[in-house]
Amino acid sequence: MMDDFAIEARLDEFAGETVMKKRIGFGYPINQESRLVSFYKWLWGSGVNLAMTDNAGDPFDMETEHLILNTLEYEREVIEFFGPLYGFEVDKLWGIVTFSGTDGNNHGLYFGSKYLEKKTGKKPVVYVSEAAHYSSMRLTDLQNLDMRLIPADVHGRMIPEELNKVLADDRPALMVFALGTTFKGGIDDMDAINAVLAGHPSIEVYRHVDAALFGGYIPHTRYRDMLNRKVHPFDSIAVSGHKFFGMDEPAGFFITTREIKENQNPFAVPYLNGSMPMINCLRSAMSPLKLWWIIKHTSEEDFVRQSTGMLERAQWLKEELTQMGWPAWLESASNTVYFKRPSKEIVTKYALAPDHDDRLGGDLSHIVIMQHVTKERLQGFLDDIKDHM
Repeated sequence: MMDDFAIEARLDEFAGETVMKKRIGFGYPINQESRLVSFYKWLWGSGVNLAMTDNAGDPFDMETEHLILNTLEYEREVIEFFGPLYGFEVDKLWGIVTFSGTDGNNHGLYFGSKYLEKKTGKKPVVYVSEAAHYSSMRLTDLQNLDMRLIPADVHGRMIPEELNKVLADDRPALMVFALGTTFKGGIDDMDAINAVLAGHPSIEVYRHVDAALFGGYIPHTRYRDMLNRKVHPFDSIAVSGHKFFGMDEPAGFFITTREIKENQNPFAVPYLNGSMPMINCLRSAMSPLKLWWIIKHTSEEDFVRQSTGMLERAQWLKEELTQMGWPAWLESASNTVYFKRPSKEIVTKYALAPDHDDRLGGDLSHIVIMQHVTKERLQGFLDDIKDHM
């Protein structure tokens, strides 16, 4: 067994490397500007850090009030805060804080498939873009759902005409909209896809939106109607908490309507004195508390500043690369700039994610412009590109 000195020395080395690397980690959508410093100061003095808490019940079921060691009240307030940003009415919504964006997508597929199956008596076919997050492919396999992968265009968007070719008229459709896609930041055209679906009136449709990263910032920009279900109808949405919002561990939230929730298998659990339609028996009690803390310490003006700043820096980076003669692309409403892959040394230094597209010349990388990705740090990246040209 290691002694305390050796244990702390190893952890100190790890901590130092992590703090250094987080400043120039550009390839993945993580906000390294934590809003939780004051939360942890409160937590360590509160005694809550020494209590085992978990969220085992439905945050919207008042019959579970006998469950006392939880943060269900805060979880409900988090969902009620975010719901209206996506066009949900507070008195008609339902949701939970999830362990991740994948957990949110898992609930979207599960709720959607069970809702459609109850309504039609048939299992749905899941339709998702080949450019969407890989969780949808994995989760359809996990849930034993039939899936049809729809080709994406060069911008990373589902091609509506390709969807039209493979729609099954005798089965309900569970559509997964990507806003935006993992590598290119492409946003599926919901209007065009819905026009295709309208041409097949016999098909019952459930629409789930995977908005892991973009769902955090789009409501605070001029693109907000992209994620307004009153403008572009959808039934559920999954958003990550550890991306735009700066959580320090994987988390997120899943929001749908009470009508969808009430048409699930309730799985009544006597010892919880309620129905448990969600997949996970237990959820984190800390994640709702952290999200609640963040939204209570961040004004709308601050969310707008963060969101517009990210988009402005993305546009600036794309223009700088173009002026250098380095092929680069940026989709509308996206904070993700993708470009010709630089040297291995640069890829490693900035932790750049890889991809390949023959239509754009082959090997690619991207930078996701998050709050910690400043112009000063981007300039260092641009200088490295120039030095290796």
